[in-house]
Amino acid sequence: MSRLGGHRRLVFRFPSNARSFSLTPCRREVLDVSALPDRILPKYKQSSASSLLSLQWPEPPRNILIIPKLHAPKVTLSAASFANHIHSEYPNLNLVFESRVASTIHESLPFPIYTSDPGQFPGKIDLVTTLGGDGTILRAASLFSLHASVPPILSFSMGTLGFLGEWKFEEYKRAWREVYMSGSRVAVTDLQDPHTQAAIQGRQDGVDHKDWEGVRGKSMGITRSSKILLRHRLKVGIYDAAGINMNEQLMPTSTAEPQQSPPNFERAGPKEQASCRQFHAVNELVIHRGPNPHLAIIDVYVNNHFLTEAVADGILVSTPTGSTAYSLSAGGSIMHPLVKTLLITPICARSLSFRPLGLPLNTKVVLKLSEKNRGRELEVSIDGKRRAGATVGMEVRVEGETVGRTPDGSWAGGVPCVIRSPSKGDGERDGIAEDDDGWVGGLIGLLKFNYPFGEGQ
Repeated sequence: MSRLGGHRRLVFRFPSNARSFSLTPCRREVLDVSALPDRILPKYKQSSASSLLSLQWPEPPRNILIIPKLHAPKVTLSAASFANHIHSEYPNLNLVFESRVASTIHESLPFPIYTSDPGQFPGKIDLVTTLGGDGTILRAASLFSLHASVPPILSFSMGTLGFLGEWKFEEYKRAWREVYMSGSRVAVTDLQDPHTQAAIQGRQDGVDHKDWEGVRGKSMGITRSSKILLRHRLKVGIYDAAGINMNEQLMPTSTAEPQQSPPNFERAGPKEQASCRQFHAVNELVIHRGPNPHLAIIDVYVNNHFLTEAVADGILVSTPTGSTAYSLSAGGSIMHPLVKTLLITPICARSLSFRPLGLPLNTKVVLKLSEKNRGRELEVSIDGKRRAGATVGMEVRVEGETVGRTPDGSWAGGVPCVIRSPSKGDGERDGIAEDDDGWVGGLIGLLKFNYPFGEGQ
C-alpha cells in the first residue's frame, strides 16, 4: 500500500506464472492444407457375393474435404452442422474446404479449418464429402481430374436432381460412421452409454488403431464395410495440327474457384505426367458449334480407323455415368455404371441415320475437326468444368480409363463412390439386388423411366 496525493493506492503483484483470462471468443482460424499429413490410400476388395467393392482403410482417415453446393444458404448451414458433428465426435479429424467456401463458413465453426489452392488437394485429402446434387459431385471429381487416384466420395443428395447422390442428409451420422469405420473390424455398442467401450476384435492384417477404438455408436458388426462403386472415367487429350498436347490451355468454367488458373501439370505425379497430360472426365467430352450458325463437321476415328464424318451441332463421348446426363438429352442410351463401355452420341445430327454408338471402354476414339468447317472454331468441354477453343486441324483423343486390380491386390482407377447400404428399417426388397437398388430406384423415381401418361395414371 502507498500514499499518493493524500489518497491510498493499492498495488497488487501477480505471480509471473499466473494465467491470464480473456473474454474474446475462441479463434476461428483458416489454416493451410500444406500443414496436414499426406493422404492415406484405402484399398478396395472384391467379394463373390457382390459386384461392388468393399472399402478397407489401413488406418482411420484424417483429412476430410467437405464440398457443399454453391449459392445455397440452407446447404451451407447443413455443411456447418455436419462439420460440427464430425469435430465433436471425431476430434482427430482435419476438415478442409475450398477457399471460397472456407471464407464464408469459418465464422460459424468454433474450431480451425483448412483450405488451399485446389492443386494441393490430391496429395492431402483422404475422403471427400459432398452436399448437393450431381453437379457438386462433378465439381468434387474435377479437383482430381489430373490424377489417376481419386479419394472415396460420400455424397448427400441436396440438389435439384441428385441421381448420383446416394444418401439423404438426415442419415449423415450413420453414413459418416459407416465410411469412417469401414474395414476397421471394430464393433461398437450401446449408443446411449457415455462410457461406451469398443469391443476390439483382431484385424485380419493384425492392425488396430487407437482412433477407431474410442468411437461411440451403434454396432456395425465385425466384418461390415462400406460398399464402393468405381465409376469409369474418360482420359482426354487435346492436340494441335502438329500433334502437340494443348491441355494446358483448358480453362476452368466452374464457379467454385473464380481465380483458378489453367492446369499446372508440374504438380501432377510422375504417373500423370507420363500419361500425355490427360484430363479425366466423369460424365462426358463434348465438342459443339457454340454460337456459330453453321453445323460442326467432325471426322470420327475408332482405333485408327475412319468411322464417319459427323455433321451436327456437336458430338459427345460419354461414360456409363454420363449416359444419364447430356447424352440422354441428346437421345443416347442409358447404361448401367458397371458396364465397361463408352458412348458416342451426336447432338442434333443432320442425318437421321446417325444413331448413338456403344464401344468397348478401351476403344481409342479420335475426333478431328474437318477442313470443311465453315465455323473456324468449335468449343471443347470436359464435364462442363474445363473448356477450350478448337480450330481446324486440331483433334481430341479419348479413351476409357483402365480400372482394375493392382499388383498388391487392390483396385485402381475410376471415381470411388460410397453406395448407400439398406438399413433394417428399409423393409422388404422384393428380390432387388443390393447392387442395383439405388440405380433402379433413380431410374424410376428421378428420371421417371417409361412413366405412364394419360388420365388416371
